[in-house]
Order: sequence, then C-alpha cells, then structure tokens
Amino acid sequence: MSYRKTLTNGVRVVGEEISAVRSVSIGIWVFTGSRNEEVRNNGISHFLEHMLFKGTQRYSARELAEVFDGIGGQVNAFTSKEYTCFYAKVLDQHFAIAADTLAEMLLRSTFAAEEIEKEKNVVIEEIRMYEDTPDELVMDVLASQVYGSHPLGYTILGLEENLRSFSRYDLGAYVKQRYVPQNVVISIAGNFSAALALEKLEEQFGGKTFSAKFADSQVVAPKFIVGSSVKIKETEQVHLCLSTPGLAVGDSRLYALVLLNNALGSSSSSRLFQEIREERGMAYSVFSFHSSYRDCGMFGVYAATSPEHVMDTLTLIRGICQDVAGNGLTESEIRKGKEQVKGSMMLSLESTSSRMSRLGKNELMLGREVPLDESIQGIEQVQVQDVKAIAAEILAHPMALAAVGPVANLHLEA
Repeated sequence: MSYRKTLTNGVRVVGEEISAVRSVSIGIWVFTGSRNEEVRNNGISHFLEHMLFKGTQRYSARELAEVFDGIGGQVNAFTSKEYTCFYAKVLDQHFAIAADTLAEMLLRSTFAAEEIEKEKNVVIEEIRMYEDTPDELVMDVLASQVYGSHPLGYTILGLEENLRSFSRYDLGAYVKQRYVPQNVVISIAGNFSAALALEKLEEQFGGKTFSAKFADSQVVAPKFIVGSSVKIKETEQVHLCLSTPGLAVGDSRLYALVLLNNALGSSSSSRLFQEIREERGMAYSVFSFHSSYRDCGMFGVYAATSPEHVMDTLTLIRGICQDVAGNGLTESEIRKGKEQVKGSMMLSLESTSSRMSRLGKNELMLGREVPLDESIQGIEQVQVQDVKAIAAEILAHPMALAAVGPVANLHLEA
C-alpha cells in the first residue's frame, strides 16, 4: 500500500508498506545538486553531503558510523546534477533508530572546523581518483562540451581550489538557501507502520522551519552545444562519447526512447554491442545511455577502444545511429525490448531500496507517484512508428564528441 503525506512544515513523505519483507529503506531527497551552484562554489553540494556524516550535536563522526553498524544497517549518500540523497536500509525493527539518526544528520550537523579541513583532503583525493578513472572523466568532459558555462556542465565533485576555500559559513548559508521544506522529500519502502512512521517523522522534521523564503534561480534550460572536446591523457584506451539532445523528465516520449536505447546499445543483444564488440572485437565496453533533467536531456553512446581503432569505432557508431535514424527499429527489436524493460523494472522492485528510490525520485522530479502498472502500460503502448519518430529526432541531430586518452585533434567529419 502506498501513501503520500505532507508534514506541517511542507516536507513531503511518500511510502510503500511491504509486509512480506524484513527490511525497510528510508531516503531523504533534497532537490539540490551541482546545477544549483555557481562557478565560485561548484562542488559545495557534494562537499555538504560528506559533511553531514562528520558529526552532529549528539554524535561524533565515529559514533554516527557505529549507530548503523550496531544495528546491522547500511547508510550512504550521493549527489547528482539536480538532487542529493541520504539513505539507510535497516531491519524493520530498527526503523526508528535509522529515522532519528538521519534526522540528526540533516538537521543538527555541527560542521566543526577541524572536520571541514580533514574532509577537504578526502574530497580532493576523490577528485584525483576521478581524474584517474577515464571512463567516468569522459562524462564530465562531455557535459562541459554540450552545456558549456551552464551549471549542468559543471562537475559534481567540484574544483580543488573551490574545496580549499569552503568554510563553515559557506556550508551553513547553502543549507539555509537550498535545504528548505519545498525541496525535501522523505521516501520509505519496506515493512513498517505508516502511522508510526508519520508520527516519528512529524516529530523529527515537522517542526523545523528551515528558512523563511525560497527562490529557485537555476531553472533556465541550457542550449546544446555541438562540437568536440578532447582531454589528452596517457591511457591504454581512448574513451569516447558521442551525444545529442535527449528528453526531459516527464516527457511522454520517454517510453519510446527507452526502447530505442535498449535496442541501440543498452543490452547485450543491441546493435552497438553486437557490431562493435562481438563482430569486430574493437571494444570491451560499448553502450548507449540517456540522462533526463527537469527541462532537458542528453542521449549518448560510450565506447573505449585502442588508439588505432578510434576512427573506425567512431565511423561504426555514427553509421549505426544514422541507420536507426533513417529506418527506425524492427518490430522484433521493439517486442524484445519491451520484455527486457518490463523485466528489469519488475525485478528491481524486489529490493526495498529500489522501491524507495523510485518513490523518492518520482515525487521530487514529477511531484507524484508513478505506479508500476502505469510504467508497464506506457511501455506496452509504444508503437513502431513512435520509436521511428524519436530516433529520427534524436539520432539525426548533429553529434557532440568528447574523448579522453592519448589522442589530439579528434573531431567528427560532417
């Protein structure tokens, strides 16, 4: 049984009771990420995520870790372009402890000066580790290329010089600006009592007024910039990304795009995987992907190949995309894709953490629950001509290129 409730201060709570399991997952979703930053404070959303684990009025950083270890639970967090999530998965009998501790972290973190300085070094090492991970680094190069100076082009981890400048005041000011009731969703899934959970959450979160005013200034959609961006790096492979504009969250054509993505490059029987890896042996990793934001999206293809195969790989990718743009997919590909996508959706919901994530993201990004039956129906209703139309729109668009590796002057021929 699913439910939706708004606490007295405006924080939204969504949940799904599942009596057949013994776990419960709880997530606190905040509608803020690197998109809501400026050049001078790029990285503060992610740094704040770290700092909420570094001590509160009741607990030291070590004691916070011991709380969850002591109940056999899991706790973590992540930051994206548009939101930040703090979550825990525990045995059902420990729900109250998990909720209390997450509330303590979110509402009563102290941001002690010594902890800030230590954590700066930790995040700087994370940035350096990222620089040594070219398959992830190329995604940042791609975002910078296609979105330019728009905040969606910023890296989530931020810049080392920014990290070194952050102060306790900066963190507090950002919390007051962005961690406000309109921006917060609490999602729960698993074996718990909705009535008791709402009582507990009202006690912990309902009385918090946060700041008096809230204005979301970062809502301008970016322009998609076609061009090439190469980061020269001494790696064994060249990591490539080709990209075109995609679809925003909530676009009714996303179901057709999901099926297009599945057949083009997100499954082991997809055209890109079969042609480039299985038939030609040019890459170990090759796939297509789609990222949706509140007002835009990005469709892309990633491949990693040896320097001598770069141009052949690019030619193959573009040829496959152009073929699908002109001819669409076959009925067989779409029928198979529907079963794969439906199976993936339903199998993922056997996890309470996946159900919690689905509830939280849908409420945060769409303002409503999207029942599984609605998603299944949306997939089933896609026709061959729907996929052909979205393929012609997206894959025929001029492509942007990003690359990381031992190459220079790499670009796409018209």
